[in-house]
Amino acid sequence: MTPIAPHVAAFLQERIPKERGASPHTAHAYADSLRLLFLFASKELKTTPSKLSLEQLGAPLILRFLGHLEEERRNSAVTRNVRLSSIKSFMKFLEHREPALLEQIRHVRAIPKKRTDRRLVGYLSMREIEAILNVPTPTRIGIRDRAMVHLCFAAGLRVSELVTLPLADVQLHAEPSVKVMGKGRRERSLPIWKPAAADVRAWVRVRGDVAATELFVSARGEPMSRAGFEYVLEKHARAASIKCPSLKAKHISPHVLRHSCAITLLQATGDLRKVSLWLGHADMRTTQIYVDADPSEKLTTVESIIPPSLRQGRFKAPDKLIALLTRP
Repeated sequence: MTPIAPHVAAFLQERIPKERGASPHTAHAYADSLRLLFLFASKELKTTPSKLSLEQLGAPLILRFLGHLEEERRNSAVTRNVRLSSIKSFMKFLEHREPALLEQIRHVRAIPKKRTDRRLVGYLSMREIEAILNVPTPTRIGIRDRAMVHLCFAAGLRVSELVTLPLADVQLHAEPSVKVMGKGRRERSLPIWKPAAADVRAWVRVRGDVAATELFVSARGEPMSRAGFEYVLEKHARAASIKCPSLKAKHISPHVLRHSCAITLLQATGDLRKVSLWLGHADMRTTQIYVDADPSEKLTTVESIIPPSLRQGRFKAPDKLIALLTRP
């Protein structure tokens, strides 16, 4: 029986961060998926996770685990697919390390993803963004909060990019810009429009001399966490909804700010390639979701079409048998 622990350690400590150059957040996501799998397997097989072997992680057990995610943990099909992708990556890593298990590994990697609905992305209007930005008070923490929300929206940053952004990578003189290390270790440089740069500049003036190298820090001078920024955004959005009621019906998150930036850019430029470059997408097909969500794109199409002139008249009823078989 082949122990799992040495392979998991090599996968998370060597393959993901060093060979693939993935971020700590990505490594954590893989680790979380494997942790849930091993806890499920240990309960199924009535043993401790440390005594599990690779031979026990066959396709039937993986399928039962995926069912457990949806039925007992109430995970969505999207989350189920993310967990499956992590498991498949781990299995692919094992192919050359344990060739005797090649057939078992291939069976696991052949498990298909579940088809999911693709919903339109949620985004905020400029009026809603302004309502949120106007909530923070002109205190040190309020200045920080406004700068965080404004920069996240203006640059279309992922929350991980925002909270890990080094102060040294922010240029606030001459032509304000920010240098961002995104997914897949892809670096991009983005200009910051004047109102956002003014808010960031105001924060830098009151930030103080702290040990953290990140631009945004907590009240204790430590780097701002993902959860911390999510809390700040949710708090100000809730307060803004009093004067801007449309916010009450919307789900507000850091990624919604990123979507809002993308929609704003698309409406301003009409160029999907520029939006893709701004957001740091590896594949422009990922950016297509914003064309689907932007109603102004469809309005332009509708306005360019001359509607056909339809003649009115009575139409012959279909055959009775065909009518019986036709869905109402």
